[in-house]
Amino acid sequence: MASPLTDEEMVDLGRHDCVERVQWVLDTPKPPGLCQELIRTAVSCRNKLPFLNMQSGFKDGLFSMLQATFPVLSWCQNYKANQFKHDLLAGLTLASLCIPQSIGYATLAKLDPQYGLYTSVVPPLIYAVMGTSREIAIRPVAVVSLLLSSMVQKVEDPMANPVAYQKLVLTVTFFAGTFQAAFGLFRSGFLVDFLLHAAIVGFMAGAAIVIGLQQLKGLFGITHFTNKTDVVSVMKTL
Repeated sequence: MASPLTDEEMVDLGRHDCVERVQWVLDTPKPPGLCQELIRTAVSCRNKLPFLNMQSGFKDGLFSMLQATFPVLSWCQNYKANQFKHDLLAGLTLASLCIPQSIGYATLAKLDPQYGLYTSVVPPLIYAVMGTSREIAIRPVAVVSLLLSSMVQKVEDPMANPVAYQKLVLTVTFFAGTFQAAFGLFRSGFLVDFLLHAAIVGFMAGAAIVIGLQQLKGLFGITHFTNKTDVVSVMKTL
């Protein structure tokens, strides 16, 4: 067994650690570059990519790839009948919340209410077989609806030509879903780590302010309200 350190050895060890910490502070190492971060993240995520894990034979590799792409194949094997009651109650609770919210978000996106219901039914069905979380709720959000309306109405006026506006919105959502599916299959969620937290907080706060200003139309009963989303235009209309 090793002998315990004496008081002098403890003092020397503490002094050595203090010198190392001071030297590290005075000569701080440079942070890794973007390329190094991408390489390190790609290496760490290699085991999560279903398309890169085919070493254990074609059949086993194919099944593991399907399990990674469709997690329902893994958890449905241990699903019990008594869990269905709790899942049913949770589904009814979320539906009672998501249905009125989806109708409101469709109005915010300058669309008919049924489009909000479509987005509350189809995405959860897809996420049920491809999702990785049992607690998350999939539904439209106010920020996406606001961005969609503010972007598309620069090309087509929803009041003058509603059919063309709806077709353009469906085209935008199709390509957005295509990109999201590609990011999910290739496990590219680590790209979010490169977004500044201050930028995300500022964007969410600004979107909340704009959404609140847009609701002043119904609050004050204004008939002719602006379709623009910037603060200056809304204040001029008020």
